[in-house]
Amino acid sequence: MKKIIAALDGLKFSENTKNYAIEIAKQTGAHLVGVFLDDFTYTSYKIYDLVIKEGVSEREMRQYNEKDKLTRHRAVLDFENACEKAGIAYSVHHDRNIAFRELLHESIYADLLIIDSKETLTHYEEKAPTRFIRDILAEVQCPVLLVPKKYFPPEKIIMLYDGEPSSVHAIKMFSYMFPLLKEHPTEVICAKGLYGDLHVPDNRLMKEFMKRHSPKAEFTVLKGHAEKEIVTHLKKEKENILIVLGAYRRGTVSRWFRQSMADVMMKELKSPLFIAHNR
Repeated sequence: MKKIIAALDGLKFSENTKNYAIEIAKQTGAHLVGVFLDDFTYTSYKIYDLVIKEGVSEREMRQYNEKDKLTRHRAVLDFENACEKAGIAYSVHHDRNIAFRELLHESIYADLLIIDSKETLTHYEEKAPTRFIRDILAEVQCPVLLVPKKYFPPEKIIMLYDGEPSSVHAIKMFSYMFPLLKEHPTEVICAKGLYGDLHVPDNRLMKEFMKRHSPKAEFTVLKGHAEKEIVTHLKKEKENILIVLGAYRRGTVSRWFRQSMADVMMKELKSPLFIAHNR
């Protein structure tokens, strides 16, 4: 892995995104780019904060804009100081147009995007998965690491496998990008319906593949509804886990009616998610 981008909101700076990005850059020797999404349509204030009897107060607007400028500047300094202290190669990009489009464009030229799982780029708090995150995951051009509120180093790797090419692709990408983690305890989880057998899909090929990529991998086959059984199983984990999965291959309309596994993971768990999907 050569280049990591960390998506950052200078008005609501994500310490966890910064911490995960710096630690991964240190471990992999990658160049880290702090992408500050300074969307010109996004401010810390709402327009009705500026309304007075005579109309919109230009003086108040200038004061708020100066405050936002200072807040964003301090966030950049925080990021730069942390990178300097960690001794990693880094740079800063200021993307001032529409945040969603800018981040998608940046992702074309990156090996990995790291972003807070609850990022909104709005004034409002949203429950995970936020609209911004769902839209990014649907169209991003590189693998994504969604990070939780608190940083912790992974002690165990969980790989979700359903026999589909997208799940194998996600495992491949994770293995290529994080070779140092192949010695970590690893569990490959499959979920089958109530009436399915307990065999891993493409059992011989998959186990042969995993033997080369993660020699310590163990396989677990669960029976029942995939989202429910996998979440229940993972909530019993006592170690800090990192989850690998493929996701968001469906079109926009189908996502309105059915959640992806990633949506469920974001809602129910507080673990980092590595998501990669082939097209």
